[in-house]
Amino acid sequence: MTEFARRLDGVRIAFDATPGQRPVLLVHGFASAAAVTWGGSGWVRALGEAGRGAITPDLRGHGRSDKPHRPADYAPRQLAADLVAVLDTLDLERVDVIGYSMGSRVVAALAQLAPERVRRLVLGGAGPLELFETWDQGEVNRFVVSAELPADPTIAAVLGPAIAAGADREALLACVQGVAGFTLDVPAGIPQLFVAGGADQIPAGVAALAADRGAQYLELPGRTHVNALTSREFKQAALEFLA
Repeated sequence: MTEFARRLDGVRIAFDATPGQRPVLLVHGFASAAAVTWGGSGWVRALGEAGRGAITPDLRGHGRSDKPHRPADYAPRQLAADLVAVLDTLDLERVDVIGYSMGSRVVAALAQLAPERVRRLVLGGAGPLELFETWDQGEVNRFVVSAELPADPTIAAVLGPAIAAGADREALLACVQGVAGFTLDVPAGIPQLFVAGGADQIPAGVAALAADRGAQYLELPGRTHVNALTSREFKQAALEFLA
């Protein structure tokens, strides 16, 4: 059953929590939702089979959560504070965390905001270069508002399906503007595992980033940004790392 954490500014964050020991916080990426990212790809089931619980919030602007329209509402500290509110609602002091794509940047922001709440961190589908920072914001705005095709095909590839599915256009635009330039910086002392598909260009440079940090890195041969999530190898590596 869907629950809601409420921020002091009134924004409500929807989440589901499945039973199990030592629940894992799972954070989805841009223009997606928890049910699609973590339920549809088998992650909640895999955690349950390992005896672990799962906490699956919809980020603000996505799914069942509230959708403010100001870029400032999607700043790293805001998105991270939403996750803290979810943990507080569940009375959880410290958890393992898995993020994917933009969700990896959000959980990195969580580790910066409240490092005492994060035990171990899995960062999937993200690298040192933040995708939105490479986009021309004028092109993004024209595509979202008037469907003018952008010169950069990744803009239409990422935003087009979400718009076609009925996503809140103003919230999507605000999220792109607020998230642009997110880093993957994590405080020292929090163990990290990076995972990326071998055929995924979005996390380019992630292997070197992991090596620089002395972190673990797993490449999934032939996997793209989309189908890396369904990889059994990804799930097994994450479970072993979070054991």
